[in-house]
Amino acid sequence: MMSYTTDTWKLVNVREHNWYHYSTICRKPFQNRFMQKDGSCNVYFKNIFGEWESYVVDIFTTLVDIKWRHMLIIFSLSYVLSWLLFGFIFWIIALQHGDLSDMEITPCIDNVRTFAGAFLFSLETQTTIGYGNRCVTEECYMAIILVTLQSVLSCIIDTFIIGAAMAKMATARKRAQTIRFSYFALVGIRDGKLCLMWRIGDFRPNHVVEGNVRAQLLRYHEDHEKGITMEYKDLKLVNDQIILVTPVTVVHVIDQDSPLYALDRKGLASDRFEILVTFIYTGDSTGTSHQSRTSYLPREILWGFRFNNILQAKKKYYKVDCVQFEEMTEYYAPFCSAKQLDINSQPSTATTVAAVNGVPNASPSMTTVSSLATIDSSNADNASTFHGSVLEENGVKHNRKVVVTLSQLSLES
Repeated sequence: MMSYTTDTWKLVNVREHNWYHYSTICRKPFQNRFMQKDGSCNVYFKNIFGEWESYVVDIFTTLVDIKWRHMLIIFSLSYVLSWLLFGFIFWIIALQHGDLSDMEITPCIDNVRTFAGAFLFSLETQTTIGYGNRCVTEECYMAIILVTLQSVLSCIIDTFIIGAAMAKMATARKRAQTIRFSYFALVGIRDGKLCLMWRIGDFRPNHVVEGNVRAQLLRYHEDHEKGITMEYKDLKLVNDQIILVTPVTVVHVIDQDSPLYALDRKGLASDRFEILVTFIYTGDSTGTSHQSRTSYLPREILWGFRFNNILQAKKKYYKVDCVQFEEMTEYYAPFCSAKQLDINSQPSTATTVAAVNGVPNASPSMTTVSSLATIDSSNADNASTFHGSVLEENGVKHNRKVVVTLSQLSLES
């Protein structure tokens, strides 16, 4: 087992690794998340003008968005308070009419002599139980009007509260919790190109019919004059339209159009950004649209790894090994950026060699006779000496010695 240690990374060169082995992979100042791993936004609003008014005006959406325990409390209180309110009014009517003291007169409401009786009559009226012992007489028109109002109000409460509860259940927000993202995103070589990759999986029997993945890179800019500004840049994905029957590895090619084009391994360890991933999909059981979100910080992006194979072809079916969902294998990837890889992959021409050797007016028709590079180790502590090549043009040799001082000689390149 060999280890490689830098100022910010500590990797162990073993064959396979689990994601939890890298909980302390990057030792750098803590960065606040804009979006949590579960998809909730780490944003707190303070001193909102008209906060309560906006919630009350759009009360239906407010009831759908609140938590279930709050919804159940509102659901219960809406009925209990309405029963108590109308029961109190019925008791006041009976008290004013003298039904509580004089048993000989015709009461407004039969068998209502106490507040408990008035409350039971209100409950029976609103829930349409109708035991038959209590009823409104023709003696008091106010009681008749109040029974009518309570019947109409009970229909409104049933429609509004039960409708909000049904709409809340129809949203099926727990469905988003069965969509799982890999804890780490990986940077590695795929099809000869440097790519950023992460996994998405659905572990329910009823699968996603259609899904759309979107990724954005968020950078924070702190300025004493402008404060904190956020810059969003889209990441172009190779497979943004997916059907999530089996776990899928989402790939972003780091090319010239990518905001990560100039980012190398060392810069990743010290950079401050966040990759926001959004997955919008439609479930086949309900046909409704859902959304799952997550994010990746630089400390959650591993350089030089790739995901293990999770899908196996059997004789009559395909097998998905869910244990391998987070598993990854160390795989060689250059530590330099994709931009530097493109520069290194460009072929050297005679014009480039002549420019390095200081030959004026060099043209592509010049023929290179020999090219020799030696390293002078006489001053190896701080710099290295590079001796240039010999060029020949029309039978005339041009010998030039070029001394290039290199601050560091990267053996990795």
